Amino acid sequence: MQPEDNVLPWYKEFWPWFIIGMLSFSVVLGLSLLTIAIRNADSLVVDNYYDVGKGINTSLEREQLAQELNIAGTLSLDSDLGQVELKLSGDSHPQQIVLNLISPTQEKRDRRIVLQPVSTDMYRGLLQEGIEGRRFVEILGQEDGAQWRLFEEHTLISGQAIELGE
Repeated sequence: MQPEDNVLPWYKEFWPWFIIGMLSFSVVLGLSLLTIAIRNADSLVVDNYYDVGKGINTSLEREQLAQELNIAGTLSLDSDLGQVELKLSGDSHPQQIVLNLISPTQEKRDRRIVLQPVSTDMYRGLLQEGIEGRRFVEILGQEDGAQWRLFEEHTLISGQAIELGE
């Protein structure tokens, strides 16, 4: 028997390069995911559960005060005019109201708008940019030194009014 003359060296074969390619791809993909995870920290994770628990109790007290004062409202956002209007009903007429539009997943999309009274039950504020989509709507006001709060989840659409506290 004669030895075969057409045997190729290993680096000219397909399979070693296929295996090396798969391993290289895995390393590059793993490093890419690690870089993404480091640069985009998860803001939904809370380290101090005690403070969060105290905050929940405070929130419940503020919401209970809003119920006792029969506070409800109709909120409308107009992106074209850059304006937010809140028609408030109930036994509270604060000097100003704070409107927080909280994104459920991205903290950088949260917006805080201060509403000033236009009449006894109408408040207005300036909207810097159009806000649409799913948001937690939080309205904060004060009555006799105690703070009340309305908090609900809604899908915001420009020009469409939302009912709060009913």
